[in-house]
Amino acid sequence: MKNKTLAKVLELAKPHKKTIIITSLLSLIIGIGEIIKPYLLEVAIDEYITKGIFEKGGITVALLGAIYIGIVLLGNIIDFIATTTVNMMGEEVIYSLRNRLFKFTQNANITFHDNTSAGKLFVRITNDVEDISTLFKDIVATFVKDVILIIAIAGIMLYFNWKLGMLAFIVVPFIILFSATLTTILNKQYDFAKVIRTNLNTFLAESIYGAKIIKVFNIQKEKQTECETYTNDFCKARVKTGFIEALLPALMTILENIGIAIIVVACTNHIWGISLEVGFIYAFITYMKQLFEPITRIIENIETVQEAFVSIDKIYDILDQKQYLENFDTGIELQNVKGKIEFKNVWFSYDNGENWILKNVSFVINPGESIALVGKTGSGKTTITNLINRFYDIQKGEILIDGINIKDINLRSLRNNIGIILQDPFIFAKSIKDNIKLYKNLDDDEVEEAIELASADEFIKSLPEGIEQIANERGNSYSEGQKQLIAFARVFANNPNIFVLDEATANIDTYTESLIQKSIDRLSAEKTSIFIAHRLSTIVNVDKIIVLSDGEIVEEGNHETLLQTGGYYSKLYNAYYESLG
Repeated sequence: MKNKTLAKVLELAKPHKKTIIITSLLSLIIGIGEIIKPYLLEVAIDEYITKGIFEKGGITVALLGAIYIGIVLLGNIIDFIATTTVNMMGEEVIYSLRNRLFKFTQNANITFHDNTSAGKLFVRITNDVEDISTLFKDIVATFVKDVILIIAIAGIMLYFNWKLGMLAFIVVPFIILFSATLTTILNKQYDFAKVIRTNLNTFLAESIYGAKIIKVFNIQKEKQTECETYTNDFCKARVKTGFIEALLPALMTILENIGIAIIVVACTNHIWGISLEVGFIYAFITYMKQLFEPITRIIENIETVQEAFVSIDKIYDILDQKQYLENFDTGIELQNVKGKIEFKNVWFSYDNGENWILKNVSFVINPGESIALVGKTGSGKTTITNLINRFYDIQKGEILIDGINIKDINLRSLRNNIGIILQDPFIFAKSIKDNIKLYKNLDDDEVEEAIELASADEFIKSLPEGIEQIANERGNSYSEGQKQLIAFARVFANNPNIFVLDEATANIDTYTESLIQKSIDRLSAEKTSIFIAHRLSTIVNVDKIIVLSDGEIVEEGNHETLLQTGGYYSKLYNAYYESLG
């Protein structure tokens, strides 16, 4: 048991301290009742039944029986209350931790998501959180009771007959030895199984998201073989774990019966002069069994504890990466944004300087100006738009919005003023209206205006539910072009001061594109606009074209000027039209 992991468990338990104390006390009351029951039977057998007496000093066997039944009923009622309370606490732990993890993933920067697979995050938020809930439901509240019961029962056995108690406790060192050894093995096995489970879930998530690609390339058999390999590895890991889990209670049962056998042999052979009455022997054997119940329960719960502790470590491996969290609470709130963008000697690398994507890039986009970023794949076009949104931080230089360094601007304010339309827009499994509003406080007129600007009204009206139509997961019920129309409407509704369009009309037919282009031209006349285009015909009318090659600006100017120079842009443009012909 690692001290750091235990500290994290205590941190999770702290808000539920009162509940744990109350349920521990309730469980202790149940335990006390369990200890009293054998004593009542011992008295009934030795003091009444064996002597043929059914009443003594006003106390009858019937009264003892009634007390016994009363203890049973009361114990069950208290157990129901304690179990219900503990289950509620476990659900509260799930609620709190799952929301905390989700909040972390939403506030983590893009670098974190680049380095962390979606499958791993799914496992952490679902399976691992459930493992921790089981720890609180099954163990935290009962552990104190079990420890106290072990001490109390052992004390009673020694008090009643210390010789017989000492003989019965011969098996205890073996319990400690077996449990310590197997627990160490289990801990390593659980950690190994968790890694395999994460790999399996990552594979499954990728295979489900990539179902279309799998079908296109007809690799279902290969993926099935890969799945069988992952599941086989996980099955083997779980079989080994299951073997050890089954071995522990089996050993406890054997040791328990050896202890009972020692009691019987000692009493029948009068070892150390031990000679007890039938009722006392029965009570002593019952106490022996009761002693093993909490011991066995604790040992059986080692599985839950080990699995939960591994899950806690995995979850905090995520939560402790605070260096990836974006700060949305501080920074300058942008007011009356003009839309001037400046890059000053910007150097950027995704791997902290090993491979520079942008090298000493400098340019200015004036308010209301439209520019296009042109260059071959990998030249740094999309990286520039990512940096404007501050999805990544640059290593050298400055990026300014209206003269303010974007590192000093409040992130929420910065991104509220920038609208991006990607080549592959993401559509949530919600209505079209919800996908356009995206939780913003927009009225229906504003939504309708945005739909008209995006030329999406005809497409939306053709749907059975119109604007209330619910999309399938990832928008798979719509074509790529229809998803882009929704994305355009989403950005138009948000009315940002800076537009970024990353090959945004690539999947839209020529007629619809011409309609959208009119909306773009109207908006870009007032707003700062940045276009990334591979179809060079779509950018001939922008105010300025910035040509990139290998992360550096090689040319800058308008379409006519760059064609006349006969440089890099001219070659790209001529090559583009040659490819069409």
